[in-house]
Amino acid sequence: MKTYLGIDVGSISYKFVLIDEKNEVLFWLYKRTEGNPIGAIQQGLRELRKFIKNHNTEIKIDGVASTGSARYLAGVVSGADLIKNEITTHARAVSSFIPDAKTVIEIGGQDSKIIILENKVAVDFAMNLICSAGTGAFLDAQAYRLGVPVEKFGELALSSKTPTVIGSRCSVFAESDMIHKQQIGHKIEDIVAGLCQGLARNYLSGVGKGKRIKPPIIFLGGVSENLGMRRAFEKALDQKIVVPFYNTVMGALGAALLIKEISPAQTKFRGFEVSEKDIRCASFQCRGCPNQCEVIEARIDGKIIARWGDRCAKWSNLNPA
Repeated sequence: MKTYLGIDVGSISYKFVLIDEKNEVLFWLYKRTEGNPIGAIQQGLRELRKFIKNHNTEIKIDGVASTGSARYLAGVVSGADLIKNEITTHARAVSSFIPDAKTVIEIGGQDSKIIILENKVAVDFAMNLICSAGTGAFLDAQAYRLGVPVEKFGELALSSKTPTVIGSRCSVFAESDMIHKQQIGHKIEDIVAGLCQGLARNYLSGVGKGKRIKPPIIFLGGVSENLGMRRAFEKALDQKIVVPFYNTVMGALGAALLIKEISPAQTKFRGFEVSEKDIRCASFQCRGCPNQCEVIEARIDGKIIARWGDRCAKWSNLNPA
C-alpha cells in the first residue's frame, strides 16, 4: 500500500497524518511536544511504526512532507521530500475537504493566522507572530493562573451568564485585567467567558483587520477545541463557525496531500530507525559577511546531516547528498 506522511511540528504540539492514494486518513496523531521537538518527532515515528505493526499492514511510505514552525527541523530529522509553510498546507487541506470554504481562522500555540480562499486557492493571508495574546500558549498560561484545566475552558465559558469585559489588546494587560476582575469578586466562569470574547475581538482587530471574512468560516488549530472560543467568534462575526473533524491536524494533513501530488520517484524518508538514534542540533554564527547569520547544524549519531539558516546558502550547500 502506497502512503504519504505529513508532519507538523509547532511550539506546543506535534501532529502526524498518514494518508493513502485515495486521500483516506489511515493514522493521525496530535500530542504536545513538551519542549522537546526532536524527541516529539521520534516519538511520533515510534507510534506510527507501532500502528503499522499492530494492523499487520504492508505499508510503504512513498513520501514525507513537513510543516509548522519547526518544519526545517522536522524535515531534516525525518528525511522529508518537501518542506512547506503552514499557510500553504492549511489552505491545501481545507480546500480539499471543504471546497467552498472562504475563510480560515487558525490559532496555534505561538501564533495565529487568517487565510482567505477563493476557488480553493489562498489569495490573501495574515499572521500574528509578535504578540502571544489569543494563542494557545496564552490560554495555557491563564488556565494555570486560574487553576483550571485548559480543557475545561470552553465548558466554563458556556456556563457563564454575565461575561466580564477583559481588555485583551495585549497579553500583559489582559492578564493584569483578569487578575483585577478576580480581586473584585467576579466568578471564574464569567472571567473565562470574558477572556474568550476578548481574544476573539483581539484576533479580528489585529490578524483579521482589513480582511473580507466571508462564510463558510473554518476554525482550525488547538484553540478551535475550545467551545468558548467558538461561541466568541460566532458572536463577534454573527456567522456560523465550522470546525471540521481533523481541525487540530489540518497542517499535517495538507502536507501529506501536497507530497502525494508530487509523488517523488524515490523518497528521502530516513525510516523508522531514526526514532532510536541520537539526534542533536547546535548553532554557530557565520562571520563571512555583515549578515552574520545563525547557522543551525544537525547531527545524527555524531554525523552532520544538514545545515540551514544561512541567507547565501554557503553552509547549507555543504549538506551531505
